[in-house]
Amino acid sequence: MGAIASMLFILVSPTIYLLGVLLTIISVACLGSSFVLLNSFLPLLAANHPTTRDKENESSIPLNTMIPDVDDDQLDGNILVNEDLQNNLPQFTKIDTSSPRLQLSNQISSKGVGIGYAAAVFVQIISIIIIFIFSKLSPSTSTSTLPMRTVLFVVGIWWTCFTFPTLLWLRSRPGPPLPFQLTSKNHIYTGLRYITFGWISLWRTIIVAFQLRQVIIFLIGWFLLSDGIATISGTAILFARTELNLSTAAIALLSITGTASGIVGAFCWPIIGRRYELKPISIVIACVCIFEFIPLYGLAGFLPVVKAFGFGGFQQWWELYPLAFILGFVMGGISSYCRSVFGALIPPGMEAAFYALYAVTDKGSSVIGPAIVGRIIDATGSIRMAFWFLSVLMIAPAPIFWCLNVEKGREEGVKMTEQRRRTRME
Repeated sequence: MGAIASMLFILVSPTIYLLGVLLTIISVACLGSSFVLLNSFLPLLAANHPTTRDKENESSIPLNTMIPDVDDDQLDGNILVNEDLQNNLPQFTKIDTSSPRLQLSNQISSKGVGIGYAAAVFVQIISIIIIFIFSKLSPSTSTSTLPMRTVLFVVGIWWTCFTFPTLLWLRSRPGPPLPFQLTSKNHIYTGLRYITFGWISLWRTIIVAFQLRQVIIFLIGWFLLSDGIATISGTAILFARTELNLSTAAIALLSITGTASGIVGAFCWPIIGRRYELKPISIVIACVCIFEFIPLYGLAGFLPVVKAFGFGGFQQWWELYPLAFILGFVMGGISSYCRSVFGALIPPGMEAAFYALYAVTDKGSSVIGPAIVGRIIDATGSIRMAFWFLSVLMIAPAPIFWCLNVEKGREEGVKMTEQRRRTRME
């Protein structure tokens, strides 16, 4: 659905621009939903991988064992357990955060992020080539929407092509069917029930999450971090366009630089972690601290000694590119390790529901920072003043993640699953 919505942009003209609004809603909603379901596979893939099942003394959660629960259908559709979990809970909960399972989860997540960034760079290059070709064939198209609509059409084709590997090779996640199915007689009624089902699931997931202290600590930190990422990315583009007068091609190159460095970061951070024996949450904190360098560098532009040099503190356009590399490098680590750490905190069997909460926390925070930055710009007339706010926002998650105990969170999650299982049995 998302891919088709993207391809249909080829038909959107200024006279029917409202169609573009509808297609945007559909494509973004489908993209977000696909990421939620994609992430929900991560803990199960790591738990059932042959290497982790052979190396660890903890019980695994096999894909072919499940206990369906009508009440838990509202959460994720299934609760996955096995005989060891039922009979020997303490053995399962004695887990070190450097266990093979968590290491494998980090590796899978890092490789996935790296491959995703590589694909993004490739598609961005194709998009720039398409826009360049249009500008050479017909100069009048430079002010037309046709080049961008063509780009979105190609993006939709790309999205469609890479849906087939999932369809052909990814195993179905186990669990009972939804409590109701779509019928030909009551499409509207059943559709409304699905919408209600989704919001009820989210609310019940929040209730469960509030019983897990480490999950709440992580989500607060993730809320601030994702807000900071969205804010600093948007502010950087606005700053480049208005303060440094970068062209569209230069901004596109800036985006490619950040995305390409994300590939480097996704594959380098696991190596750094192994080299210095860093825990996953320590890598997240390190990434946050490096992120802080970007707004601090922008604030350096207020210093008279820096102004005297004529560069530094984002006074010259070329300064954005090294910072874009740092931004992408850090994002490669944050994107892979945050979802891996969160996966370790999720109660077994509730992965999809909790990753939905993870996505809601991410997207829900993305309007706060930009709104505050917009207000600062309106009040001061300067984008550079926003760096003061960004310097506080970017470092705020660090002390929160410092208080996170991943091992304790794993224990809380397993106990929650066992408690719900016992309640169902009773």
